[in-house]
Amino acid sequence: MTDALERLSGEGVAIWLDDLSRKRITSGNLAELIDESHVVGVTTNPTIFQKAISAGDGYDGQLTDLATRRVTVEEAVRMITTADVRDAADVLRPVFDATEGLDGRVSIEVDPRLAHETAATVAEAKQLAWLVDRPNLFVKIPATRAGLPAITEVLARGISVNVTLIFSLERYREVMDAFLAGLEQAKAAGLDLAEIRSVASFFVSRVDTEVDKRLDALGTAEAKALRGRAAVANARLAYEAYEEVFSSDRWLALEKAGGHKQRPLWASTGVKDKAYKDTLYVDDLVAPGTVNTMPESTLHAVADHGGIEGDAVRGTYTGARADLDALEKLGISYDEVVGLLEDEGVEKFAKSWTDLLDSTRVELERRAPKEA
Repeated sequence: MTDALERLSGEGVAIWLDDLSRKRITSGNLAELIDESHVVGVTTNPTIFQKAISAGDGYDGQLTDLATRRVTVEEAVRMITTADVRDAADVLRPVFDATEGLDGRVSIEVDPRLAHETAATVAEAKQLAWLVDRPNLFVKIPATRAGLPAITEVLARGISVNVTLIFSLERYREVMDAFLAGLEQAKAAGLDLAEIRSVASFFVSRVDTEVDKRLDALGTAEAKALRGRAAVANARLAYEAYEEVFSSDRWLALEKAGGHKQRPLWASTGVKDKAYKDTLYVDDLVAPGTVNTMPESTLHAVADHGGIEGDAVRGTYTGARADLDALEKLGISYDEVVGLLEDEGVEKFAKSWTDLLDSTRVELERRAPKEA
């Protein structure tokens, strides 16, 4: 059943799991996915942690200890989430060593409520790196306007970064610029560039969800013909930008100094519309040097019936540009769509973080020592 996953990996796509829970670690499921399904990395986000901790499996003992210590809910959440990420990093450490630091990575996100605060994001990233204390950690920083200088500063300090919530081609270019600036500053500070890694998480399915809604509102035959094409087109043009930036003289100077490329990571690859094949955002985005982070349902779907037929990205740029141009001609503004998606993405993660704090607060209060 893993033939398609093996082919995908053979095409130069790193397969990461978009999920984590303590039960997944302690049951051996994560190790099993690494051994049998070519999984070489894990990503997390506030929503994933909120679901994991709310389910309660495996967290009772730590929650009781935290309640007994009367820690704040914010501290409790950080202790719980960093413990899971640390343990997952240890499970993935052999992959990290075997790939010389390319994969075997686990990502943890800065508090999304800080998305519009540069200094606070940097401070949070430093704290997370210290708490987890594993070389195969990625700290996730959102690609907001305030996030860009934070990305540069955190990389300049030698902390590896997963840039998240990228929707637009323009913002993606700004992210790559922030990455290059970070490596340049790290080099000037005498740091070993070979130790610094980064991925840029370019979100996929949410683009189709928003664009398709607008196409359905138009209801014309021309509009219907464009359903399900915007997200793949957008991602393919992002890869074109990646190829351009990472063949530039600016990059080649950093590569010569030991730097590693910031890989594009396809995020939000679970298909939302049942009218589309459930492996769409994997099959149609195969390209060397990329990461595809999948929910477990998508991972199993690809293993079962994925259509991996070689590079699906290079050579498609003209058609991808034509698809986005066709949307503009129908009155669907690309800039408006991606701007909305970035705002919504930050808001959704912030709400998930608030929900996580609320549910953890309830668990702590339930276990709090009774006053004498």
